[in-house]
Amino acid sequence: MATAKKSAATAAAAESTYLGARISPHYCTLRVRAPEVMPPGVADKRARLIATTASKWMNGSTLSYAFMSGPTAQKDAVRSAFAEWKALGVGLSFVEVASVASAQIRVAFDLTDGSWAYIGTDCLSIAANKSTMNFGWDLTTPYGHSTALHEIGHALGFPHEHQNPFAGIVWNEEAVYASLGGPPNNWSRAKTLQNILSKIIADTVQGSKWDPNSVMHYQFEPGLILKPVKYKKGLTPKGGLSARDKTWVKSFYPPLPSGAAAKIALFQSQPLKLDSGKQANFDFIAPTAREYTFRTFGVADTKLLLARPAAVRGKAPTLLGHDDDSGHERNAELKVTLKKGERVQIKVRVRYVEKTGEAALMVW
Repeated sequence: MATAKKSAATAAAAESTYLGARISPHYCTLRVRAPEVMPPGVADKRARLIATTASKWMNGSTLSYAFMSGPTAQKDAVRSAFAEWKALGVGLSFVEVASVASAQIRVAFDLTDGSWAYIGTDCLSIAANKSTMNFGWDLTTPYGHSTALHEIGHALGFPHEHQNPFAGIVWNEEAVYASLGGPPNNWSRAKTLQNILSKIIADTVQGSKWDPNSVMHYQFEPGLILKPVKYKKGLTPKGGLSARDKTWVKSFYPPLPSGAAAKIALFQSQPLKLDSGKQANFDFIAPTAREYTFRTFGVADTKLLLARPAAVRGKAPTLLGHDDDSGHERNAELKVTLKKGERVQIKVRVRYVEKTGEAALMVW
């Protein structure tokens, strides 16, 4: 029994330290860009439905990631975490690339900067020589594995679960500020407010349930939560992806149907029989070499994306362009010059539509 207790204590000590620095409870800081602002006059319902897909990738996308630097063991831990998300059967793929400048997700291991990530497509607005995700402690422990899954969850577009407005958490706010203001986090009150106490806008939350076991949830020491009463003595998620994490990610990125995407031909109006938040994928093959126009039509807010398929399996497609007309009284439109026989992947997401079927896609 004494040996078992000693082993457990040794494991706990190893779990809570990395290069001599205590990491538990060491939290990630979410890098948040300014929210999407709707033009004046946009109706509340329309704005709410547009908000549900904010910072989410188009389903069927292949997301490229690269390492800025870092030890092999830490890189392997990140690779394993990407593989675990992919193994759920989501409609996204992940590919590691050698070129940092060409990667959509750029991973660093700066031990002085904590762990953090940008949300989903916010990564695309960050300079190509800057990281979009950082890990500030060892990822080869169980705690570190959950950290890797957590930061990738942010990169997929998911916020912190403890900030879910449906959680009903009542904080001992001064205790939270005091705890996070000290080691190892040493956060300002503003950073603590942003990453813990502030509630997410309800319209951006999928579903209406709180998941205290989500990998996107922090652990909390005793005395920080007043309600629910059962968590007064602390809250520690089980670790890893929860059942709801797995369901939630597939609701935004459902498995793609087997077989090729639907074909679209020149001057063919392709109805988009989609509800708000849903997506359709198409293939177009250029019959001649010239400039082509791709455009959505109808009373709907849409996001349109064009990509050239990768020449080699396992590589990332080449983005040709994207446009989003959400909140504006126009339609998404892209012009691309193609070679004869060149194939283009088309992804269209209906971010808002009053009535299903009031949108269409055409190429000319």
